[in-house]
Amino acid sequence: MNHSATATHVADPAAAAFAFQNATYRKVALRFIPFLMVCYVVAYLDRINIGIAKLSMLSDLHFSEAAYGFGAGLFFIGYLLFEVPSNLIMHRVGARLWIARIMISWGLLSGLMAFVTTPWQFYIIRFLLGVAEAGFYPGVILYLTYWFPNHRRGKMTACFQAGIPIAGLIGSPLSGWIMAHFHNVAGHSGWQWLFGLEALPTIPLAIGVLLILNNRVSEARWLTQEERQLITSEIAQDNHDREHIPLMGILADRRIWKVIIMSFPAMMGLYALGFYMPTLIKDAGATDGITIGWLSAIPYCVAIICMIALGRNSDRLRERRWHLAVALLLGALGLAASVWAAHSVVLTVLSLSIAAAGIISYSPIMWTIPTAFLGGATAAASIGAINSLANLGGFVSPYLIGWVRDTFHGTAPAIYVIAGGLVLSALIALSFDPKLVNR
Repeated sequence: MNHSATATHVADPAAAAFAFQNATYRKVALRFIPFLMVCYVVAYLDRINIGIAKLSMLSDLHFSEAAYGFGAGLFFIGYLLFEVPSNLIMHRVGARLWIARIMISWGLLSGLMAFVTTPWQFYIIRFLLGVAEAGFYPGVILYLTYWFPNHRRGKMTACFQAGIPIAGLIGSPLSGWIMAHFHNVAGHSGWQWLFGLEALPTIPLAIGVLLILNNRVSEARWLTQEERQLITSEIAQDNHDREHIPLMGILADRRIWKVIIMSFPAMMGLYALGFYMPTLIKDAGATDGITIGWLSAIPYCVAIICMIALGRNSDRLRERRWHLAVALLLGALGLAASVWAAHSVVLTVLSLSIAAAGIISYSPIMWTIPTAFLGGATAAASIGAINSLANLGGFVSPYLIGWVRDTFHGTAPAIYVIAGGLVLSALIALSFDPKLVNR
C-alpha cells in the first residue's frame, strides 16, 4: 500500500509537468495558428483563383492554353528569385513587419489582375505577384520553429497548411458564385470582379499581423513567465544539436538537395490541382460554373481531414519517412485514376479527392525534415531555398499541362508524368536516415 502511494506521488510531478507543457503549447497554437491559417487561405486563394477565372478569362482575352499555363507558372519564377532573401530579412527584422508587408503588396498585385488585357500584362503581374508573396509561406514555417519544438511541429504545420484545402473548399464555390453573379456588373466580366473582391481581405489581415504576432517568445506578455521559460528552454534544447553551416554551403548539402528533388513533383501535383482541377471537372462533363466550384471543393474537404490526421499521427509516432511515402503514393494513384475516370464527373471528383488527400498531406510532414538538423539563419535560408526551388514545380506543371492540352487536346500525358514523379519522390522519402529525420 505504501509502495503504491509512493509511486503515485513520484508520478504526479511528471504528469503535472506534461500537462503544463501541453497547456502551454495549446495556448500558443490558439493564439497564432488559426489566424495564420486564415492568412494562408487568402494567400493561396489569390494564387490559384485563376483556375476558376480561366473558365471565361481565356475566351474573353483570346489567350491560348499555353499562354495561360506559362503565365500561371511565372508566379514561381518570382518566388524562386526572392524567397531566400525574404526569409533572411524576416529572420533579421522579425515576422510582424515583414509578413504584414508581404500581405499588403500581394493583395494590391492580385487586385491588378482584374485589369489584364494582354498576355504580357498577365505575365508581368503574375511574376510580380510571386515576388510580392515570396517569403510568406517559408516565413511562417520558420516562425513556427521559434515557438514549437520539432516533435510538435508536424501537427502545427498541418493545421497552418489547412489553409490550402480550406482555400479550395471555400474559394472554389465562392469564386464560381462571383463569376456567375457579378458577370457584366458595371460593365466588368465576372473574372475581373473575382480578382478584385478576393484581394480585399489582405489589408485588414495585414493589420491583424501587426496586432497578433510577436517576433520572439520574450515579447509574448500574454504568456506567464513560467510558460515563456518552458518554451525558451525547450526550443534551446531542440536547437542544441542543430547544424549551422555557411549560407553559401546550403546548396552544396546533399540532404537539402534530396528534400528539393523529393518535393519538386509534389509541387507539380499541388499546382496541377490548383490551376486545373476546375478544368478537369469541366472536361468530365460538368458545365455550370457554380457547380464546378462546388465540385472542386470536395477534394479539398477530404484533404483537410487527411492532412491533419496524418500530421498528428506522424508527430505521435515520431515517424516521417513512411508517412511521406504513403502521402506521395496516394497522390500518384489519385492523379492517374483521374485520367482513367475522365468521362465520369463522380469518378473524376473521387480520384481528385484521393490525389488532393495525398499531395496536400505531404508538405507539413516534409518540413520536419530540414528543421530536424538545421537551425538559426541556416534553417531560415534552407527553408527558403527548398521552398523556392521545389516550387519551380508550380511553374513546370501548368506550362506542361497547357502545352499538352494545346498539342494533344487532352491532359493525360502530363498527368502521367506528374504521377510518375510522385512515385519517385516516395522512394526518395524512404531513403532518408530515420535517425536523422524521425525526431
